[in-house]
Amino acid sequence: MRKPDVKVVILGDMNVGKTSLLHRYTERRFKDTISTVGGAFFLKQWGPYNISIWDTAGREQFHGLGSMYCRGASAVILTYDVTNWQSLSELEQRFLSLTDTAHPDCIYAIVGNKADLTDACAHLVEMDDGHMSEDIQDTPHHPASTTSTSSVLLHKQVDRMDALALYWRILRYKGLEENASPAAERMCFETSAKTGYNVDFLFETLFEMVLPSILKKRNEGDASTVDLEHSTETKRTKAGCCR
Repeated sequence: MRKPDVKVVILGDMNVGKTSLLHRYTERRFKDTISTVGGAFFLKQWGPYNISIWDTAGREQFHGLGSMYCRGASAVILTYDVTNWQSLSELEQRFLSLTDTAHPDCIYAIVGNKADLTDACAHLVEMDDGHMSEDIQDTPHHPASTTSTSSVLLHKQVDRMDALALYWRILRYKGLEENASPAAERMCFETSAKTGYNVDFLFETLFEMVLPSILKKRNEGDASTVDLEHSTETKRTKAGCCR
């Protein structure tokens, strides 16, 4: 198996849906998961490139492992639960410092998961063929009025502006210029691992953004590769001149 071209790491508190997001993207389905122990590694073939995606534990007892998993990362997905304000706060208080070991050119995405619990638009379910279909409660066979749909939605504790503000604080923490970094509007997402809402969009956007890092890494690798055959011929030539 070829060495991964780039690393992406998912960070966030427990129960925000990090593992579920990854399963939705890699396996095209949602399944209930147990808390990740330590970390888990997934390899995604994206065109001609290999991208490693690291799913990390959110529990406090595994907190110290986070900086190890972030080492050399080209992208970090900071995940929170849109129905839980504390999960957003934890990103800055507990997880941001773990990214100090990431690559200097690392990009950061702020992702609010479980959007299906607060927004009717996130009730669209992603089908196996990649198309979107309405959730069963909104199909012709199971009609649901706007009123009944809204009645089951939970209160959204984290607004988009809260996520944007966190992104700007991350740039300041990293000492990065706002005008030289990806725009906050482009790096803040709301997703639903349950329905698939915006999950593909999240990962595909990040992969496209880290592509320059992949190409740079490959070019540096080519430059550092020694042509053994050419090197041997050169040595033979020099040896012949000395006779």
